[in-house]
Amino acid sequence: MGLLDGILGSVAGSVLSGGQSAQGGDPLDALTSSLGAGNQLRSNDLLGAVMSLVQQNGGLPGVLNMLRNSGLGQQADSWVGTGPNAAVSPDQITQAFGGSGIGNLAAQLGTSNGQAGSILSQLLPELVNQLTPNGQIPDNHSDILSKGLELLRR
Repeated sequence: MGLLDGILGSVAGSVLSGGQSAQGGDPLDALTSSLGAGNQLRSNDLLGAVMSLVQQNGGLPGVLNMLRNSGLGQQADSWVGTGPNAAVSPDQITQAFGGSGIGNLAAQLGTSNGQAGSILSQLLPELVNQLTPNGQIPDNHSDILSKGLELLRR
C-alpha cells in the first residue's frame, strides 16, 4: 500500500493549507469537518470519489484535456509539472466537469454540489501532482488508479 499511502498522506497534507493537521487524526477528516458536511465522510471516501471521477473521465489524460479545454491548461500543467501547484476555484472546477459531473460526485459523497466542487478543487491538484511524480503522466497511470481504488474499497 506504499504508493497509495504516499498519495493519501501528500494529498491530505497539501489540502490543509499552511501545513495544519488534525490532532491525532487523519488530516482529510479535518477537511470534511471544515466543509461542515452533515454526514460521516471519511478520507478514504473523499480520495476514492475523486479517483473514481478521474477514472470515469478518461483517467489522467482525459481529465487534463478536459481542464485544458475549459481554459485551465496553465493550472493543470502546473499540477503535472515539478513546480508549485496553481490553485483552481470550485467554480472553475464545476465549469470544467459540468453540473452533472459535480452532481454525481456530490451524490456519491452525500453532500451539496458546492461542497463537491470545493472538495474537488482542493484534492484534484494534489492527486494529479502525486500521480505524476516525474512531471509527466506515467505509462501505467490507469493501473495506478485502479489499484488505488481497489485498496480504498477494502
